[in-house]
Amino acid sequence: MPRDTSAAPDSRRAQLHVGSEQPPLRRRDRAPPLCRVGPRQEAGIIARVIPEDSYSPVWTNDTRSPLPLVGEEREMLTAFLEWHRATFELKCSGVPAERLSEQPVPPSTMSLHGLVRHLAAVERWWFRIQFAGEDVPLLYYSDDDPDQDFDSLDGDVAQAFEVWRTECDRAREIVRNAGLDDTAIQRRTSEPISLRRILVTMIAEYARHDGHADLLRERIDGATGY
Repeated sequence: MPRDTSAAPDSRRAQLHVGSEQPPLRRRDRAPPLCRVGPRQEAGIIARVIPEDSYSPVWTNDTRSPLPLVGEEREMLTAFLEWHRATFELKCSGVPAERLSEQPVPPSTMSLHGLVRHLAAVERWWFRIQFAGEDVPLLYYSDDDPDQDFDSLDGDVAQAFEVWRTECDRAREIVRNAGLDDTAIQRRTSEPISLRRILVTMIAEYARHDGHADLLRERIDGATGY
């Protein structure tokens, strides 16, 4: 007849339970410190406390406006796009003009100078040409030489940044005077495209190239930051 073990716990486990309701936790099983969160304390919402030195360091001389944590859709979309624009300029700040044209990660032909030309062209393409329908030429492009933005860096770097800032200003004006649901006809597909979609596209475009700028800047002088 098999022995009934239902009432006889393992002796080692029994020893762990002596004098307490729960066995002691091993160090690695212990949860990190917890804190209650803001106005939702009454709901019992808790969050892990992350030490400040565990966060990525902020870029030196950071002048970016903090991103909103809550807000309506237009505010969120425009704030994130502005933050990424400012992030790109921050990554380029403090670099001598002659070094902005360096292509430090071969075989890629990317440079900070090339990126600012590319982003100026993208701003013009999406906001002025695609959405507003303005009759303006493409920047840094021809059918015979479609990669002028990155490959043809004979122009003045300071002028390239001024062109980019001008395109950003015009894009802001277009966005201010349009609704998120307003549409234009996408030239490539002949399908309608909304301003909302264009803003999301531009946020993604800048997020991608801000990452490129991170790597380029670190290769130039070792500077890093969030």
